[in-house]
Amino acid sequence: MHKNCPCCGQAFEPEVGYYYGAMYVSFAFNVAIFLAGFFILYKLVEEVTVVMMMGLMAVTVVALLPIIFRLSRVLWINIFVRYEGPCSHISKKHTS
Repeated sequence: MHKNCPCCGQAFEPEVGYYYGAMYVSFAFNVAIFLAGFFILYKLVEEVTVVMMMGLMAVTVVALLPIIFRLSRVLWINIFVRYEGPCSHISKKHTS
């Protein structure tokens, strides 16, 4: 990952530990996946067992880990940094 945006110069890690909050966003995604998986299993089988849920969640969450990781970081930084548009419409910020 770049330290700064190659287009505008925005620092991707404005301060140490900035992305700790993204863990909460990631947790929310994983809870949503868990609930969706539970309801799907509930509709498909008569009895949902702990082993079935653990297996489904392990496969699903591990498969989606790269997507969830990046998406949670993108959503977290977009809460605090306003998107200014494509590179052709913005000027480069001064970085030190």
